[in-house]
Amino acid sequence: MKRVILFSFLLILGLVLSQLTPVFFGDNFETFKSFTDALLYITLGYIMINVGREFEINKTQWRSYTKDYVVAMITAALPWFLVALYYIIALPPNDAKLWQSSDAWKEILLLSRFAAPTSAGILFTMLVVAGLKQTWVYKKIQVLAIFDDLDTIILMIPLQIFMIGLKWQMFVILLVAIVLLILGWRKMGHYHMRQDWKSILLYSVIIFVIIQAVYLISTALYASEGSIHIEILLPAFVLGMIMKTKHNASIADEKMSLNISYLFMLLVGMSMPAFLGVDFDAIAQSTTSVISRIPMLPWGVIMYHVFVVTVLSNLGKLAPLFFYRKRRITERLAVSIGMFTRGEVGAGVIFIAIGYNIGGPMVVVSVLAMALNLVLTGFFVVFVRYLTKRAIVDSHKHL
Repeated sequence: MKRVILFSFLLILGLVLSQLTPVFFGDNFETFKSFTDALLYITLGYIMINVGREFEINKTQWRSYTKDYVVAMITAALPWFLVALYYIIALPPNDAKLWQSSDAWKEILLLSRFAAPTSAGILFTMLVVAGLKQTWVYKKIQVLAIFDDLDTIILMIPLQIFMIGLKWQMFVILLVAIVLLILGWRKMGHYHMRQDWKSILLYSVIIFVIIQAVYLISTALYASEGSIHIEILLPAFVLGMIMKTKHNASIADEKMSLNISYLFMLLVGMSMPAFLGVDFDAIAQSTTSVISRIPMLPWGVIMYHVFVVTVLSNLGKLAPLFFYRKRRITERLAVSIGMFTRGEVGAGVIFIAIGYNIGGPMVVVSVLAMALNLVLTGFFVVFVRYLTKRAIVDSHKHL
C-alpha cells in the first residue's frame, strides 16, 4: 500500500514541478526539458523490458490463450472507448463540436488509451503479498494483465500512424513493428542475457540512442514533418520477450527496479505542459493540436471530470465478469476488480500523447484520474482478496 501511495504522490509532485520548472530554469528550460524527456524514455524502456520478461506463454498451446487474449482486448477496449466518448462529448464546451473533427478524434483516441492497460507490476506484487499467488484469480489476472498491456503496445502503432498521416514514414514504422513482433514470437525466451538492473538499464539506454538517432537523422534529411519517430514501448517489450527470464532477482535488483519506477512516475508528472499562468488564447492560436485549444476549466470542474473518468474506466474493466462462466461470480468479479489498477504503461501513453503536443484540460484530467486510481489500488486488492477467499470457502462448502 505504501508503494502505491508513493507512486501517486510522485505523480502529483511531478505535476506541480511541471508548473514551476519553466519559471525556475527560464531560458535554460528547453535544455532541462530535453534531459528529463530522455530520462523518461530510458526509464519507460526499462519498465517495458521488465514487462516483456513477464510475458511467458507455452507457444505449443497458443490456441488455449485465444479466449484470454480476446477477453483482455475487450477489457482494454471498453475503458478506452468510454473515456474517449466522454472526452469528446461531455468535457469540451457545448459550442466546440469536437465530435465533428477527425483531428480531434485522432488526438482523443490516442490520449484516452491511457485508461486501457492494467498495471501488471504493481498488481502482481500486491496480490502475492495478499496471499493469492496459488489461486485461479491470481493466475487469470496475470494472463489478462500482460495481454492487455501487449494489446495497448500493439495498438499504439496504428494510433501513431493516424497521428502521422499517410506518409512513407508510416510504412517504415509499420515494417519495424511487424519485424519486431515476428522476432518476439519466434525467439521468445530464447536468449541468455544478463538481467541485473544495470544491464537492463544499459539495454534501455541503447534502445533509446538508436531510436533517437533514427529520429534525428530523418529530421535532418526530411525536416520535422518527415521524421521517423519509433516509440520505445514495442522495441523494449520485445527485447524483454526474447530474454530467457531469470526469476531469482536479487534484493538490490528489485529495489533499484522499484526506484526506477518511482523516478518514472515523477518524470511523467514533470512532462506535463504548463497550465498555470498560461495565456490559453495565445496557445489556441499557435498550437496545431485541436484539443489543446479547449479553455482551462475551474478546478472544481476538473475534479468532477476526474471522478467520472475514473468510474467510466473502471466500469469498462468489468468485462471479465461476463466470461469464464464455469467459475463462480465472486471469482469473476475479483478478476475484474483486479484489472482496475493502472500504472506505468498508461502513464507512458500519456507521455507519448504529450509528445504530439497534446495538452489542455484533458491531459490534466487523465493524469489526475490515473493518480486517483493508484490511490485506490490498495482498496481494490483488499476487495479482490475478500472475494477470492469467499469463493474458496463457498467451494469447500459444496464438496
